[in-house]
Amino acid sequence: MAKRRKRGRDISGILLLDKPTDITSNKALQDVKYLYFAAKAGHTGSLDPIATGVLPICFGEATKFSQFLLNADKKYRVIAKLGEKTTTADREGEVIETRAVEVTKEAFVTVMEQFKGTIEQVPSMYSALKHQGVPLHKLARQGIEVEREARKVSIYSCELLSFNGDQVEMAVHCSKGTYIRNLVEDIGEVLGCGAHVLELERTAVGRFDLAQTVSMQQLRQMKSEDLKLELDQLLLPIEEALSDWPILELTDNEAYYLKQGQAVQVSDAPAEGMVCLMEAEQQFLGVGKIDDDGLVAPSRLLKQEI
Repeated sequence: MAKRRKRGRDISGILLLDKPTDITSNKALQDVKYLYFAAKAGHTGSLDPIATGVLPICFGEATKFSQFLLNADKKYRVIAKLGEKTTTADREGEVIETRAVEVTKEAFVTVMEQFKGTIEQVPSMYSALKHQGVPLHKLARQGIEVEREARKVSIYSCELLSFNGDQVEMAVHCSKGTYIRNLVEDIGEVLGCGAHVLELERTAVGRFDLAQTVSMQQLRQMKSEDLKLELDQLLLPIEEALSDWPILELTDNEAYYLKQGQAVQVSDAPAEGMVCLMEAEQQFLGVGKIDDDGLVAPSRLLKQEI
């Protein structure tokens, strides 16, 4: 049987997209993949359709390292409406409860402060989490509800940016897996008036922030002008996602054995954790992990040319 021909370009790198509103993260991914005519691409962490902001798109070999962006801390700017609870905890859902808003700015700040630190969240039925392979939001739209276990997440900071009657704006810095819709809804419940998300913008993923992003409109404009080189120049090197990790510069000998899947002794290696591996002339090799014997073991390496 003839080998099926791969469709698309073999390109690698990370594009920081400012996701537009009212489309899914997967639709944004497919649009970007088409604009780049890329053979392989994936995004790192879904944003709700109503959400905008930083959505890293990984191409080619960068998809091997997408989990490290998935695990990164996130920052958000959120506008919430008090006094209304919806089926989805955001503006897309139907209003299922309306209550009077008798909340002062001081009372809101007091309650908001209670959610800082490690908290537990029960994922919404309208999330992208899967149950037996099916996204929860698809089950929810069929009227099916399944039991979800509470998850521990961390709210590192939560700042009130504005308070205007029944609308509030907050800046949130949190750990991976935090649902801002849940946070807003839970704050509304403690206040006794209910709340849901009106607008949500992800302002940072790890060290990447909005100032580094490019819009879908800009990409389409560049594509229409046939600016292929300029499009490719927007892609960040894979190692940019790991720039706050310890960096180990390997000798040719150390790099050789790591490529064979063997753990090696590297001078100046940290005592534990993950490390970024660089070979000769600052060429990114991949990531490694310090094993129980203090050796550097390969974890994820770039595909080696034959």
